[in-house]
Amino acid sequence: MQLYNTLSAEERAQLIDEAGKQRLTLSFYAYAKIEDTKKFRDELFIAWNALDALGRIYVANEGINAQMSVPADNFEAFKETLEVYDFMKGIRLNVAVDQDDHSFLKLTIKVRHKIVADGLNDDTFDVTNKGIHLKAQEFNNLLEDPNTIVVDFRNHYESEVGHFKGAITPDVETFRESLPIINEQLQNHKEDKNLLMYCTGGIRCEKASAYFKHQGFKNVYQLEGGIIEYTRQIKEDKIESKFIGKNFVFDHRLGERITDDIVSQCHQCGKPCDNHTNCFNDGCHLLFIQCDECQAAMENCCSTECLEITHLPLDEQVKLRRGKQVGNKVFRKGKSDALKFKNSGELPNKPLAKVISKNIRQKITVKKVLVGKAEHYFTKSKVAQFLIENKELSVGDKILISGPTTGEQELTITTLFVDGKSCETSKKGDQITFEVPFRIRLSDKLYKILG
Repeated sequence: MQLYNTLSAEERAQLIDEAGKQRLTLSFYAYAKIEDTKKFRDELFIAWNALDALGRIYVANEGINAQMSVPADNFEAFKETLEVYDFMKGIRLNVAVDQDDHSFLKLTIKVRHKIVADGLNDDTFDVTNKGIHLKAQEFNNLLEDPNTIVVDFRNHYESEVGHFKGAITPDVETFRESLPIINEQLQNHKEDKNLLMYCTGGIRCEKASAYFKHQGFKNVYQLEGGIIEYTRQIKEDKIESKFIGKNFVFDHRLGERITDDIVSQCHQCGKPCDNHTNCFNDGCHLLFIQCDECQAAMENCCSTECLEITHLPLDEQVKLRRGKQVGNKVFRKGKSDALKFKNSGELPNKPLAKVISKNIRQKITVKKVLVGKAEHYFTKSKVAQFLIENKELSVGDKILISGPTTGEQELTITTLFVDGKSCETSKKGDQITFEVPFRIRLSDKLYKILG
């Protein structure tokens, strides 16, 4: 009986591409008393693995917290697996506005002490005595009340790219850090102010609202379903968005655009930008904001030090990181002295720039034809190896390399090798190689741009 992943992320991405079916990215949570968490975890894995559901799920004695990708064809069957449990009957599923078939590439279900690390002792207060839930329009209305204080209970790397206007955005790296900071900051407003809180999907506010009511705050409100549900409602009901920028999400996409406003900067050059990336150095993987120009110049690295390391032979890179604990650095989410334009704490309520929509139109109008697929995975090399399965490819052709990790990269073929020999044109069945300024994955596809 399979209870764990047997395929790598690369293999799973390839299967998703080959299946060619639409997937839905969604999230949900539920607080409930679960006695046997391991049994519950194994039951979910068996049921969801059979439906080709993927994602990152945390299970604890206090409930479940899930971010997932489910084949659209299996969505109803997936909902039935939830209905088996009384505490998940009729549960709200936050379905992403922007879909990405590769948002998750593995099914990971872990048993944890808490479904959200809050650092609280739940025995000291009533966790069911929560704040009043507000829908999008109700939330907007209360935002306009001058007697309202709105607090963002997400972390600095989330609020930096998008937040509600006028919100307090704590400069914290974890949810547990924000609770005592906000409690101390608002000590003098327990009875005379409306405490309005929000987070990504609502789960952090479920616990935070109960905690602040226990701390003596009289008027506590929370955004129902978080920013994800708020976005769905404002689009469906044509409500004005009081949220500006992007909503950070914890999957391959790293963000859903809510408005065309850009409220953050490239951490390296200061240009208005809100695209997160992970440092290409395997000994770093720091999450930070990087514009297209810096991404090209720095080759997806956060610093010149990391850039130099990626140019070393693979065995030397392995030696450099052997025995080092880099986990804390990975999750510091942009807190690095090498990043000169990092903003957190007090954030702007006015956009620095607007998204240029022409990029979207270009994606729609660009004409391309599938030529082949990646045939070999080079851990470090900037050499692309593809098998030509359709059409011809020649020096001077414009191409698009697309994949779940690579994204979409356009370039022009300047040199071409077929079976190791330099040539001008390749045909169906040829194994080709050429230079690229990035790493190729097995899930990458090669397209020829037409016209």
